[in-house]
Amino acid sequence: MQNRQWQNRLSFKALIVLALAALLVSACAPIAPAADSGMEMADEGPVTITWAMWGSPAEVATHQSVADAFMEEQDDIVIEILAEPWGDYFTKIKTLWASGDSSVVPDVLFLSPIVNYASEGVLENLDPWIEASGYNVDDYWPSLLQYAMYDGSVYGFPRDIGLEVLYYNKDIFDEVGVPYPDDTWTWDDLTAAAEQLTVVEDSGRVSRYALGMEGGKWMIWVMQKGGMALDDMRNPSSCTLNEPGVVEAVEFFKGMIDNNYFMPPANMSQAGGDAAVFQSGQVAMIIQNASRVSAFNAAGMNYDVSVIPIPADGHRASAAGGAAWVMSALSDNKEEAWTFLSWLQSTNGGQRIYTASGEILPALQSTAKSDAFLNSGQPPANRQAFITEGENARMGRIGYFVEWSQIGGSFINPGRDQILIGEVGVADGLNSICEQVDAFLEENGFPK
Repeated sequence: MQNRQWQNRLSFKALIVLALAALLVSACAPIAPAADSGMEMADEGPVTITWAMWGSPAEVATHQSVADAFMEEQDDIVIEILAEPWGDYFTKIKTLWASGDSSVVPDVLFLSPIVNYASEGVLENLDPWIEASGYNVDDYWPSLLQYAMYDGSVYGFPRDIGLEVLYYNKDIFDEVGVPYPDDTWTWDDLTAAAEQLTVVEDSGRVSRYALGMEGGKWMIWVMQKGGMALDDMRNPSSCTLNEPGVVEAVEFFKGMIDNNYFMPPANMSQAGGDAAVFQSGQVAMIIQNASRVSAFNAAGMNYDVSVIPIPADGHRASAAGGAAWVMSALSDNKEEAWTFLSWLQSTNGGQRIYTASGEILPALQSTAKSDAFLNSGQPPANRQAFITEGENARMGRIGYFVEWSQIGGSFINPGRDQILIGEVGVADGLNSICEQVDAFLEENGFPK
């Protein structure tokens, strides 16, 4: 009897073990939908990435057309645009990064200067992505990719080479009877034309300036005279803004302002910027990059572009730089971000669309020198001016090191403004700038 009870208990325990084993196996097995249930596996759908940039309404419209074209080519990635005016953009982006919340930080962004953000660790190092995908970096303009590098690695792709040309209003030139500018123009030719194009009322008010230009572009004149801000734009030891050629260049610039030929940058800013004063006829010419083309075309302006006049003893010297598309190190969708970023910077992708818009001199040389850019059928007619300036682009306007922003913001730009408004003479003002910059370089251990 006892043996039978023991055997029964043993059999019962065995049954329990077998039942538990069956449950465990069924729990681990994948669950398949019933054949006749009519239910399907859940589809996660496309991944959404955020693409951030600054720009005018016309520029943002072009960005949207780029996003639309990408989404038409594939179904896996949706692009949402985050656009802000220039004055608000950087504060907005820094605030999002400071939150540390990857869900609100854009995946792909337009930024400048790259070295500052890369040094803070907020940008993705693109070297591994470039190597893994075989992305071709050799088609960029010489030295252009250096603008988006930090500590020897690539952290961004410049969308374009942000060099400037001379825009001119053909109607105003025709009205005054001044020949259109061409690649033979020197500073003397620019001054002679400016004298005829400028209109000063009897009251002394200037109703039309010959030329307008953002203040930050003053280094164009300096570089045309062979000058630079520092002796080495990567690892400087001294300021060179007080050299004779630089002094001559700034005196030319200041003289244009003093003679009412040049709209003071502060006045232009208050009037809505260079595009606004050019479209309204308050200035006959502006010096700017290709970003204004779409707005002027949309407005139906009768305009064209030319190379920037140079001094008789000088040379063309555009800046090899440009804001770059980057990937956030906080992105939760890096594979998708790279897919979009590499498409964005390809001849058959974003570069093609931006080129067709006429807003940029493409970062890729093969695109810039193709019919897509040179013979687009849209104004300006003389697009060769961009190529000519691009072939003469070099480093010189900005520093490729983290402390450059502090040098420019604390010493060079304020000193320049003092010179332009006449608070200090040109030579004295430039000497003062260099004294401050040299002291800063020494205190911060330059050269490093």
